[in-house]
Amino acid sequence: MTAVDLGTVEGFFGPPWTWAEREAVMRRLAPVGYGFHLYAPKADAYLRRRWREPHPDAEMAALSAFAAACRDAGVRFGVGLSPFEVHFGFDAQAKAAMAGKLDALEAAGLDILAIFFDDMKGDLADLAKRQAEIVDFAAGRTNARRIIVCPSYYSDDPVLDRAFGRRPPGYLRDLGAALDPAIALMWTGEEVVSREYSPAHLDRVAEQMGRKPFLWDNYPVNDGPRMGRHLHLRAFTGRPASIAGHIAGHAVNPASQALLSCIPMLTLAWSYRRGEAYAYGAAFREAAGEVVGDELAALLERHLLLLDDAGLGGLSAEQAANLRARYAAFDQPAAREVVRWLDGGYAMTGEELQTQ
Repeated sequence: MTAVDLGTVEGFFGPPWTWAEREAVMRRLAPVGYGFHLYAPKADAYLRRRWREPHPDAEMAALSAFAAACRDAGVRFGVGLSPFEVHFGFDAQAKAAMAGKLDALEAAGLDILAIFFDDMKGDLADLAKRQAEIVDFAAGRTNARRIIVCPSYYSDDPVLDRAFGRRPPGYLRDLGAALDPAIALMWTGEEVVSREYSPAHLDRVAEQMGRKPFLWDNYPVNDGPRMGRHLHLRAFTGRPASIAGHIAGHAVNPASQALLSCIPMLTLAWSYRRGEAYAYGAAFREAAGEVVGDELAALLERHLLLLDDAGLGGLSAEQAANLRARYAAFDQPAAREVVRWLDGGYAMTGEELQTQ
């Protein structure tokens, strides 16, 4: 078995999981090696655009209960705080707000504190210096055993420059040089949604960062107007066990469908464990059978081309109706996720994507 720090980063846009779903996924994945869970749904505005405001009491109580469930399962609990565009003005007022937020999160019991600067404007010449100051402030107010940072430019993908402004020259190298070497830096790969990771690419990024990258893997995530039209069910490929020595950790961003996410996520753990003996088709069948039972697993495999490849945009009305009838016949949570997806229950618009 190849050792890797494997876990979940719940960092997708759109409808969030329920607390019951969150705990169910965490407990299902813990026995196969998912050793941490980072709570960071984009829909939690109190970690993102409204980060200066305290969480409502009921949400804070639920967060604390989930942290306790993680401890019970032997899983490290973390929170991803996205202080939206605070690097444009980290003044005394912002510092006071961050101190209050961190104190509240600390009360829940953090093993990992993650500071996320992803998906916000970053075209400032001294962006790395500003963000390092924010991280240093946060590090001084946490008892978390590990700190992880997601940069504003977390991939080579030029789509980030088009969406959030051109990245400052030398940004990644400057940020790595300014941060304590013990702080991990996240990276999604050559693309925001990377098809594969190679040792050569990871070593090049490590040289820039001054540390091995901590993977933020955007599979099987399926948020947004485009990806949300597909169910990402297939087993992991393009993540050979040989990359384990080139990374600091591997965080998987799951799909909007909590239970169905467990199918591909199980296969990643097996890929690391089995190495060259890993076979993705067989792994899918094995994982699907474990998660949803043999009968529903066989149906999902039969419909992979429709659910995963064609997606909602590629289904005729008759195909969609037939699929709905087949899955509605199962009194099973995963089947209900398929039906909800067919009914547009996870859909989100571009405007919603811009406001979470």
